[in-house]
Amino acid sequence: MRARTALIAIPLALALAACSGGKDSDGKAKGAGTAEAVAVKESGLGSILVDGEGRTLYAFTKDKDGASNCDAKCIAVWPALTGSTKASAGKGARPALIREARKTGGAVQTTYGGWPLYYYVGDAAPGDVNGQGLDGEWFVLGADGKLVRNGT
Repeated sequence: MRARTALIAIPLALALAACSGGKDSDGKAKGAGTAEAVAVKESGLGSILVDGEGRTLYAFTKDKDGASNCDAKCIAVWPALTGSTKASAGKGARPALIREARKTGGAVQTTYGGWPLYYYVGDAAPGDVNGQGLDGEWFVLGADGKLVRNGT
C-alpha cells in the first residue's frame, strides 16, 4: 500500500503545486492546504468533512491530542489544512469542534474533534475520497468529529 502511495505522490504533488496559488476574490492566497471553512457534505461514505471548496479532509490515526505526527515525507502526500487563522465552521460543521494547532513559522493547522486535518494528493476533484482507509491510517471524519471507517 505504501508503494502505491509513493508512486502517485510525486506526480500528484507536482500537479497540485502547479494548479495551486493565485489569489481569491478577496486578495487572499489560495491553493492546496489553504481553506477558510470546514463544512459537511454528503458522500458515498455518508456525511463527511470537506473544505470550503468541497475537497475532502482526512485524519491520520497516528496523530494524538490534536498534535500532528505527519513528517515531511508524509506532508508531501497528505498536505495539512493550514492558514494564517483557524478555519470557520461552514454548513453542517460544529464550531465547538474546530480548533487550531500552531505550526513552526506561524501557520495554523486546523483540527476538528481533536484531529489535525489533511488533504490527499490522490484526490483530483472535490468529492473524491481516494485516501479513505489508505494504509489503515487515513480516514475521513464525520460531522461528530469521529473517524468514518466504512468504505475501506
